[in-house]
Amino acid sequence: MVAPNRSERWLLFIGDVIAFFASLWLMLLVRYGSFDSELFFQHLAPFSILFVVWLIVFFIAGLYEKHTVILKSRLPSILFNTLVVNTVLAVAFFYFIPYFGITPKTNLFIYLAISFALILLWRIYAFPLFGTRRKQSALLIGSGAEMHELRDEVNNNSRYSVQFVSSIDLDAIDQLDFQGEVLDTIYSQGIQLIAIDLRSEKVSPVLPHLYNLIFSKVRFIDMYKIYEDIFDRVPLSLLQYNWFLENISLAPKFTYDFLKRLMDILISVPLLIVPLLTYPCAAIAMKLEDGGEIFSHQKRLGRNNKQINLVKFRTMTVGNDRGDWDAKNYNRVTKVGAFLRKTRLDEFPQLWNVLKGDISLIGPRPEFPEAVKQYAKEISYYNVRHLIKPGLSGWAQIYGEHPHHGVDMTMTKNKLSYDLYYIKNRSFLIDLKIALHTVRELVSRKGV
Repeated sequence: MVAPNRSERWLLFIGDVIAFFASLWLMLLVRYGSFDSELFFQHLAPFSILFVVWLIVFFIAGLYEKHTVILKSRLPSILFNTLVVNTVLAVAFFYFIPYFGITPKTNLFIYLAISFALILLWRIYAFPLFGTRRKQSALLIGSGAEMHELRDEVNNNSRYSVQFVSSIDLDAIDQLDFQGEVLDTIYSQGIQLIAIDLRSEKVSPVLPHLYNLIFSKVRFIDMYKIYEDIFDRVPLSLLQYNWFLENISLAPKFTYDFLKRLMDILISVPLLIVPLLTYPCAAIAMKLEDGGEIFSHQKRLGRNNKQINLVKFRTMTVGNDRGDWDAKNYNRVTKVGAFLRKTRLDEFPQLWNVLKGDISLIGPRPEFPEAVKQYAKEISYYNVRHLIKPGLSGWAQIYGEHPHHGVDMTMTKNKLSYDLYYIKNRSFLIDLKIALHTVRELVSRKGV
């Protein structure tokens, strides 16, 4: 693989776990001057529970993301902020659950200091020794903006295992002496890998030359497969009818569908307490400000282009069902609405739609019908995103750019590339990953 692979992230995870247990041992040694096995096992049970919680926080913080696993410059600040959160969780755990009979005030802070140092040393200095791989020299054969995007991303970042020492633009293949120029480059540069766009009609003339390279132990890989691995989205230039026939399937997935619905119910039911508790204060504040309606019912398009009505706390002077992307100048955000938006409280009533089954927690974000009409006219295959149930948060909301207000064709095309990636690769683990990262976005007030 070109991008940092799963084994590297598992290695990081295992190293973090070892650092947690080693920190516990060192903490007792520093605190008491000697190691007492009975004392160690007394601390082991509660700290093991904390370790699980802390690792989840690490995941939410992005410490196992493939695009951040080797970013040393950002690591200390990310790790420090994460450990601050872990400190709060640890204090709450020991003081609100006194079952284990220990309230390690001093021990806890000694532990956190030691664990911060060990994990920082592990990730900055030790992990690169295990994870270092010799870069392979590679050749890139393709065309279009996505080929250049891929080449620049790989060659300008040290985290990838290859370096594109040369590239061939298929749009200029007729002007190229493949035998004299390309083959000489392959042998002189010691190229071991060729990333190629085999779907292009223009690649046919060079296939006989490439075939012979198999016997020279040159490995071939689909250029678009690398693109998906690195950017977590489907390259839009690849989209033709055959791509959808090969990659999009709506065949029932009983286990996945069951777990997804179970997650929707188990999470939405307790969280519906939030709008119930918020309702009295929101209702009084809205009535005092402008005397308007409490809820806004917004028409959106759901699965199979079926119209659904999302319920939100009203945040604008007019609770129109077209959304503020199409609102006139007279419709503005109220003072109460600004607070509800800032705190994300306006979104919580949509959990009723989740419980009803109109939408899911995870899936492509549902759009307004008027916007969909415009997008469907100008963006090929746009309605494919309506083949599955939409969600409150999705792959595009976490990783891509998306228009919050107004009709934006460029950003929506980008969003579609992420939505199609999700539809193609959707699984319960991906849904869980999106859910955990959504928590991070909401806590950091970035929103989704």
